Amino acid sequence: MRHAKGYRRLNRTHEHRKALFSNMADSLIEHEQIKTTLPKAKELRPIVEKMITMAKKGDLHSRRVLASRLKLDASVVKLFDVLAPRYADRPGGYIRIMKAGFRYGDMAPMAIIEFVDRDVDAKGAGDKARLAAEEAGEE
Repeated sequence: MRHAKGYRRLNRTHEHRKALFSNMADSLIEHEQIKTTLPKAKELRPIVEKMITMAKKGDLHSRRVLASRLKLDASVVKLFDVLAPRYADRPGGYIRIMKAGFRYGDMAPMAIIEFVDRDVDAKGAGDKARLAAEEAGEE
C-alpha cells in the first residue's frame, strides 16, 4: 500500500524528476502552453503555481529562490515582469489542465497544460524571433 506517499515518482530518480520539472516549468513559462502526459501535467501544476505565487511577492529572496529552481534566467525575468503582474489580483488557480486524448505510440493519456488568460502569441515566439534573425543575417 502506498499510504502517505505525496507525489508521483514517474519511474525516475529524484534528480531526474527535479531536472524534468525544472525544464518543463521553463517551457511552460516561455510558451505558456505545452502538451505532455497527464500525470506529468498534474505534478507540474503545483510546482509552477507556487513559483507564480512566489514571484508575486517581488522581493530579492524570491528571485534568488526561483533562479535556483529554474534553468533559464529568461524564465525568471518573465515570471517577475509578465506573469506576476498579470495574476496580481488572482488568489490562485493560474494553470488549467485539459485532457487531449491518447498518444498514438503507447496510448499514454495526454494533456495540454496552459496558463489561464494566457498570451496566445507567446507560443513559438522565441522560435519565430530566432528564424527572423537568421533570415536577416543571411540577406
